[in-house]
Amino acid sequence: PLGGLMAEWLDEMERLVREREKALLGYAYVVCGDTTLAQDLVQDALVKTFSRPRAGLSQAKSEAYVRRAIATLYVDHYRRQQRWQRVQHLFRPPVEVESSTPFSDLSADVATALADLPPRVRACVVLRFFDDLTVPDIAAQLGLAPGSVKRYLSDGMRSLELRLGNLDDADHALSEELAVTDHERKIR
Repeated sequence: PLGGLMAEWLDEMERLVREREKALLGYAYVVCGDTTLAQDLVQDALVKTFSRPRAGLSQAKSEAYVRRAIATLYVDHYRRQQRWQRVQHLFRPPVEVESSTPFSDLSADVATALADLPPRVRACVVLRFFDDLTVPDIAAQLGLAPGSVKRYLSDGMRSLELRLGNLDDADHALSEELAVTDHERKIR
């Protein structure tokens, strides 16, 4: 039974990479803003998702697992990087590295503006506007309170508007969540 299950999830991983690799790399790039890091995030997310057999892993579920792993791995990477930057001066002089590969679906201005956002704010904005998740979905995916997600979205939209000008979806960022919350209150 284990051999059959292993062959099944290996086939699913190969199919996902073959059919959705470009989309996953694009998603990872939008999350992190760096092509090399995006490739590493996708690779690490695939390993994390498929390192052990999972029964009933459908195409949609496997891609969702990988996307969630990409966002989680990026936030973890950013935290480690921040800790290292606080102490690296003790070990070596700082080194500046520039990355200049824009994602084909984003203008350079949007990519630069997203790159300047703090990681949690960036993750919330990407999940809201690139994955069309609601505030509760974002909160569940990132392990945050819905109020924190709203704050991060508000801060992110304000920062993006300062860099890019008026954004048509700025008011919509939180409005859908309010409608969902009001609807949930009526049900309870």
